[in-house]
Amino acid sequence: MVFLDWVIIIFYAGGLIVLGWWLGLKQKTSEDYYLAGRKLPWLPIGFSTMATQLGAISFISAPAFVALREGGGMIWLGYELALPLAMIVLMAFLFPVFHSLRIISVYEFLERRYDEKTRIVMSLVFQVSRGLATGVTVYAAAIVLSVTLQIPLWITILLIGAVAVVYELFGGIHVDIVSDTIQMIVILLGIIIIGLVGLHLIGGWSSISELIDPARLVAVDFSAHGLGDSQDFGFLALFLGGFFLYASYYGCDQSQVQRELSARNLKECKLSLLFNGFFRFPIVLAYCSVGLILGAYVIQHPEFLGNLPQGRPDYLLPSFILAKMPPGVVGLIFIAIMAAAMSSLDSSINSLSAATVEDIYKKISKRKVEPEQEMRLSKMFTLFWGIFCIGFAFFVGDISPTIIESINKIGSAFYGPVFAVFLAGIISSKAKPLPAIVGLVSGVSVNLCLWLFVPSVSWLWWNAIGFALATAVIFMGSLLFQPAFKSSFEIKIGPEKRGWKISYGLLIVYVVGLILFLIFFPRLF
Repeated sequence: MVFLDWVIIIFYAGGLIVLGWWLGLKQKTSEDYYLAGRKLPWLPIGFSTMATQLGAISFISAPAFVALREGGGMIWLGYELALPLAMIVLMAFLFPVFHSLRIISVYEFLERRYDEKTRIVMSLVFQVSRGLATGVTVYAAAIVLSVTLQIPLWITILLIGAVAVVYELFGGIHVDIVSDTIQMIVILLGIIIIGLVGLHLIGGWSSISELIDPARLVAVDFSAHGLGDSQDFGFLALFLGGFFLYASYYGCDQSQVQRELSARNLKECKLSLLFNGFFRFPIVLAYCSVGLILGAYVIQHPEFLGNLPQGRPDYLLPSFILAKMPPGVVGLIFIAIMAAAMSSLDSSINSLSAATVEDIYKKISKRKVEPEQEMRLSKMFTLFWGIFCIGFAFFVGDISPTIIESINKIGSAFYGPVFAVFLAGIISSKAKPLPAIVGLVSGVSVNLCLWLFVPSVSWLWWNAIGFALATAVIFMGSLLFQPAFKSSFEIKIGPEKRGWKISYGLLIVYVVGLILFLIFFPRLF
């Protein structure tokens, strides 16, 4: 890295802190801090939602998975196929309810629909799982700093965490969404630049078919099922696992729902989800295509691969950036990765703070909190969760061969059962509080047992297994064992307008088209 790269990086980090301070001047209440006053348009929310999920982990680890991971390759794209279907469920069922309630924490819905205990338990599950997952994100970004600056990993973890926590303390969710929009644009430019430079170095697109193992070009595998065959990436496991994970992540995880609740109205919220439904796949395809290019490069230049830390494929992309990108461009791409990591950290600690204040502190204290005190509490818990997530980042390294699998494994243990509790409460008046909690605990417990004791079952199945088990427990328990329960809360979802029905149909057609595209993908080479 040269002086120009450092200038770009320092300017960007300083600009974020100033932006957070400036936006924070306008914040008077916790609703301003957590939801930006519910006044944001759909496009920045859509970019922010996409940036958080397609941040540092995807940018760094997806190419490594495609290029180097044993059993990896373009098969990862199958995980994206059901996301548009998940968006339909969220647009049609979940967010019309959430927006009508004018809530800050999505778990407040559970108290109104079930009871206070259900809200608290679910919020605690979110706080533990999101805190751990965010630690993985911090670790991912710290890899880049460690390789680039050639300083110990523990120092880079602290550096990334400090910048994100400072501007988040100032600006809340508003600075998250604004910075995420900028970051998404920059990271797309970075992908294009890396791809073009990489293609030039390997001699063009045709070199991929000459150098890459044909097995890595396979994007759909109908032969593997993942239920005891020790094959993680069969089509059905990817498709169903992706559906339940993304439906739960975008619709039941406070870190994502909070963004959608910042929208001006339900229409703007739906537009941001529709935007993600159509445009997420092309970005993941771009990430994975860079993986093919880098895979061809390391075959041509095996000495480059030999310089990577043993057993650390996630170092591939940052090492390539440092070695092959021109001055100035290194800084540009570097801030894109930095911003991607910080966007995940800032949004997570903001949402964790919201859940702690709204679902735990206010429920335990049982007293009215004045706006000024609430703002102090919000920032205090933001700082607490920042320290927690940074601390866990020191223990991440060996969960999975690549960090993109690590983050999805953590989510897959929890997301299916969480989605079951929310969906049961929305679609049926028969679901009751105690079975909902038991169903959640049962689903998560079984998934953790599968993780620890049955490695032959693909972790992708945990989402569907956890959902199915939790749903069965909820409805059977509600029917057979739970004492009489009558909720005064009524869910009213109005009829969908014709335009939205057309949008749902287009998303379904889009999924079919993507499946066909991936089936024939190897023939493009």
